[in-house]
Amino acid sequence: MSPHAVPGTTPVTHASLLVVDDDRDACELLELHFRREDFTVHTAHDVASARAVLEAHEIDLLLSDVQLGQESGLDLCTWLTENRPATPAVMLTAFGSMETAVGAIRAGAHDFITKPVDLQILDYTVKRALEHTQLRKEVRRLRQATGPTTQDTGILGESDAIRRLTQLIERVADGDATVLINGESGTGKELVARALHRLSRRKDGPFVALNCAALPPGVLESELFGHERGAFTDARRAHEGLLREASGGTLFLDEIGEMSQDVQVKLLRALQERRVRPLGSAQEVSFDARIVCATNRDLETEVEEGRFREDFYYRINVVTMRTPPLRARDNDVLLLAQHFIRSIAERTGKPVKGLSTAVAQRLLEYDWPGNVRQLQNVMERAMALARFDQITVEDLPERIQNYRSSDLVVAGNNPEMLITLDELEQRYIERVLATVAGNKTQAAKILGLDRRTLYRKLERREARSSR
Repeated sequence: MSPHAVPGTTPVTHASLLVVDDDRDACELLELHFRREDFTVHTAHDVASARAVLEAHEIDLLLSDVQLGQESGLDLCTWLTENRPATPAVMLTAFGSMETAVGAIRAGAHDFITKPVDLQILDYTVKRALEHTQLRKEVRRLRQATGPTTQDTGILGESDAIRRLTQLIERVADGDATVLINGESGTGKELVARALHRLSRRKDGPFVALNCAALPPGVLESELFGHERGAFTDARRAHEGLLREASGGTLFLDEIGEMSQDVQVKLLRALQERRVRPLGSAQEVSFDARIVCATNRDLETEVEEGRFREDFYYRINVVTMRTPPLRARDNDVLLLAQHFIRSIAERTGKPVKGLSTAVAQRLLEYDWPGNVRQLQNVMERAMALARFDQITVEDLPERIQNYRSSDLVVAGNNPEMLITLDELEQRYIERVLATVAGNKTQAAKILGLDRRTLYRKLERREARSSR
């Protein structure tokens, strides 16, 4: 089964096929072949008996010879298109003329193969036809529903990675343990922090967010701990600080890996004592805020290299959560894309209802180095360019239109399909990270790298994707 096949649908290898051929020996050979591949196979030798099978059974794909006697396979294909439009047909013929091929496509066939049949080509064609049908069904389903969230987390997704994350959120939300959320940029770390707050007993208190990378150390210290009036040149009035402002609620410290070590020392003491001394004050005051931190850095490597304090790391890393990259979230990419389309359509009034099947396939194949944030940006662009009631391939950025997934590296001898060793390495690293849900320490072990080397390679990938 394709790594991008649609979750929640019948696996390709367990599909039900109807093979139709008036040559009984050929029909039997195809039946045996597909039964070995774990398909359920029905057979028929003329159009009338084929229709009877289609009316009596749930058939996932019709595989029919064109020449069947009085009524042809094209007649059967036309009937199928009118009566079972969701069932794809692949036509076989010993007369491989362009006219026959055009006739098959006009009759509604998904594809056309000439005899004698190359079984490898036939397997690939059947697999692609079934996957296309599954994907089309999923796209239709997504137009009807934005998709489920897990209880009250507000996190959209059906994948196992998201279910595990939301289950962990629900388990720890009501406590006061400090949480460290680790994940790539654009994976929704603040969304997880807000879910922790919303499900906690502190939900009626304030949720205060601060990006530690956005402020120089002196300003960050003042923002966290507060200051008295006149504590420094621009301190025209007193400021209680975010630690106290978040009392009774949650303080979310994003990009904690960017915090200077001087501020780390002071915050460590404040977290241990649950008291803080504002700048310019001689007295300490208490605070009662739950601390949730987030980073896209590998803090264990940062500690090893002396850029992050070990004692502070263990203080903030009581519970670790990892936000999975989009490439590890199976079909969630389509759920999220449809959600963004609906949101943008409501905001702009543009009558776009969803994705075309070809777009859905492109979105599933792409690796999404920028994760959910990148997907949202792509949907904003596509909605701005859309001319029809569906997003089409032409509405996507060229990078996604022309993207070749890593399985094309060995897809044949076409030089245009080959990639550089550097790109192959980057794709393999991404595949390993997706398999271990973004755990860089585990990925480094699998790849045979130390964490610092892996970290440098990931930085190079992110720098490339931002160009």
